[in-house]
Amino acid sequence: MLRPGRAAGAVVGSAVGDALGAPFEFGAAGVFSGRFPAAGGEMCGGGGWAPGEATDDTQMAVHLAESLLERGGLDLPDVFARFQRWAAADPKDIGIQTESVLTGGMPWDLAADLHFQSTLRAAGNGSLMRATTSAVRFARSGRAATMDAARRIAALTHGDRAAWEGTAVFHELVRVALDGADPLAALPSVLEDVHPEHRGRYAVVLAPDWHPGLATEFNGAVWPCLGSAVWAVRTTGSFEDALRAAVDLGGDTDTVAAVTGGLAGAVYGLGAVPARWTGPLHVPLPGSGGRVLRLPELLELADRLERV
Repeated sequence: MLRPGRAAGAVVGSAVGDALGAPFEFGAAGVFSGRFPAAGGEMCGGGGWAPGEATDDTQMAVHLAESLLERGGLDLPDVFARFQRWAAADPKDIGIQTESVLTGGMPWDLAADLHFQSTLRAAGNGSLMRATTSAVRFARSGRAATMDAARRIAALTHGDRAAWEGTAVFHELVRVALDGADPLAALPSVLEDVHPEHRGRYAVVLAPDWHPGLATEFNGAVWPCLGSAVWAVRTTGSFEDALRAAVDLGGDTDTVAAVTGGLAGAVYGLGAVPARWTGPLHVPLPGSGGRVLRLPELLELADRLERV
């Protein structure tokens, strides 16, 4: 499989997972498979979401991607400003922590850290959920550079280093997959590059014998979210089955499925993403003049990110 197909699979796969999981957010485990025991009709909409409508996960990923492309690299003040415009445009969904950081009026380089100092709570999955586009963009730069970029982008909205490290691990797993290698086999060496204060916790949730039933936090936290995505890819044999497993976990279904879709898409490629899921897929972009991206625009975005 050619690299562009893997990059497109990652970007589209993450958006598909987001839209697939959105109607089931905060639901119980097993609801998805109970409603859809066989293939067909899964991109159903509900809970305020139209069929195939992507949420804040993909919206932020697109705004991030467009900054990376238009600015010719990582311009952190520009990324933050785009996120602020998006947050001010009344998106349907936005994480409590992310909203607080983006709307608090603090400078881009202080906002997340000040929020963390005041709350001591910033290990949500909000930086992980938007990371597939940046993972594709920095994949050609090698492990150190892609993990460093992930940390710096995560730190715009999340002051807890736990969120930085989880996003960095995801970046590296996508990079390995885009190279055509097995990201799961790379996990032991990737963990060596995780900050020592957080390595142990990630080693637990990324271990081969871990499963989401062992999670000690809700999967809206960064550790079980990433662990659940890796579990979904590890325990299934196709893109479709990985996404079904992710959504069926319940809880923060849109984000767990978005992260799963990004990694599974990089592993299996665009051709493995069902057309019945990409057909209705669309990404409204609050703060961007009412634009709505669909499959052709997402494919163009993925191609530009991969070719940089």
